[in-house]
Amino acid sequence: MKTYKLTIAVSGLNAIDSPGPGIGVIRSLRDCPEFDLRIIGLSYEALEPGVYMHDVVDKSYQIPYPSSGSTELLNRLQYIHKKESLNAIIPTFDAELGNFIKLEPILKQMGVASFLPSTEQLIGLDKMHLHEFAKEYNFKVPNTKFIDDPSQVESLKNDFDFPMVVKGKYYEAYIAKNNSEIEKHFHQLSAKWGLPVVIQEFITGTEIVIAGLGDGKGQLMGAIPLRKLYITDKGKGWSGVVLEDEVLIELTKKFVKDSKWKGGFEIEIMRTDKGEFYIMEMNPRFPAWVYTTAAAGQNLPAAMIKLAMGQSVAPFEAYEAGKMFVRYSWDLITDISEFQQITTTGEL
Repeated sequence: MKTYKLTIAVSGLNAIDSPGPGIGVIRSLRDCPEFDLRIIGLSYEALEPGVYMHDVVDKSYQIPYPSSGSTELLNRLQYIHKKESLNAIIPTFDAELGNFIKLEPILKQMGVASFLPSTEQLIGLDKMHLHEFAKEYNFKVPNTKFIDDPSQVESLKNDFDFPMVVKGKYYEAYIAKNNSEIEKHFHQLSAKWGLPVVIQEFITGTEIVIAGLGDGKGQLMGAIPLRKLYITDKGKGWSGVVLEDEVLIELTKKFVKDSKWKGGFEIEIMRTDKGEFYIMEMNPRFPAWVYTTAAAGQNLPAAMIKLAMGQSVAPFEAYEAGKMFVRYSWDLITDISEFQQITTTGEL
């Protein structure tokens, strides 16, 4: 078996109660026997746990917040590339994808590969536009509205019954049982993620998530459906089990064929008691539980890197149902000197 020696940068190292996908992506990459890896972590905060997980991340660099724009990000990535000779980069946060997509041609010229959707795809399937895509291609989605001021809360009763789902522009979701709860969550989410805040019809049923990889030409390279067994108050799955369901796979194939999605993704599905499948949202990157895909026989992050590097990759045809993940917390012990180093130099 040929081994590829690669240096790959990965963001999303915040392995906290609302974890980023970075650690799961890295664990998946390290499980690939064809890769001899050096992993470079990209962090926004000095206290992101992945920065101090030296058995997972070889070296970490802080990068500017997405709000700083693509120019500052490029300057930082050029510095990192000069020191590390990156082969590829995997951004894993919704909010940062726009900047990385804009820089993709420049990074390619530098010799740094990535596998990202187009700006049009990113916008066309975000929370503000998914209902338009669903209408065009005959997918079911909940009734959805967008508000940018608390004064609009009262008028929601014309379109929704309680309870309602209140979502942030990028992350987090809460169930509201009255107007005061909507306003409370509105202020929480708008302060954290910006406007608009998303209001959705509350759909009852079984919550299912599907991690997948699209080749950018309409072909699904792999997909793993999973039912959440425990969900936190922020709507994050804390445990889940892989399902065997051909209907879900066919739905995902149609989604990728219609969208021609390029890169990793997660579709959130609600299966009603009547057997209807509603797409609640589409996340334009791998989920935090993505390591479960590798455990179930479809190493989606590794396949994405092979595609990014121009290799020929065959779609996965099977996976092992019944694999479970249970997320947990533990105290990672480090030294204050490491915190001081990443804080003062931006490197560790």
